[in-house]
Amino acid sequence: MKIAIIGKTLVASLGLLALFAPQRADAQIVPQPWVSVGAKDGDVTYAVGAKALNYGAELGVGEDGAVGVDILQFLPLPKISPYVGLGYYTEGKGIAVSGGVQVSPTKNLFVGAGYNTRRGINGQLGIKF
Repeated sequence: MKIAIIGKTLVASLGLLALFAPQRADAQIVPQPWVSVGAKDGDVTYAVGAKALNYGAELGVGEDGAVGVDILQFLPLPKISPYVGLGYYTEGKGIAVSGGVQVSPTKNLFVGAGYNTRRGINGQLGIKF
């Protein structure tokens, strides 16, 4: 049942990303948004994030409803972007450490996988403008 919920969430999130995608503007620095779904200790976790200029921020909901923000640093490589991050979560969860990688298989789409100490293993799906 949890896999069905994760699948439905990814499909709905992708639809929302496509619906609200701005038109291409080469003269602007446009953030690259993503959605993330994962699991930690049997709980489904969610996050939304964006990156620009090799920095990123991710707002996530972790285990037991803890809400937090992670600040990420990306290593800019041509098709792959590894990252590390540090964040803070409520509900007594405290500091979180995260890391992962995002890969760009196409010009306008990227996928990723990561681990966050408060949100567990997660998968990411995002768009480039």
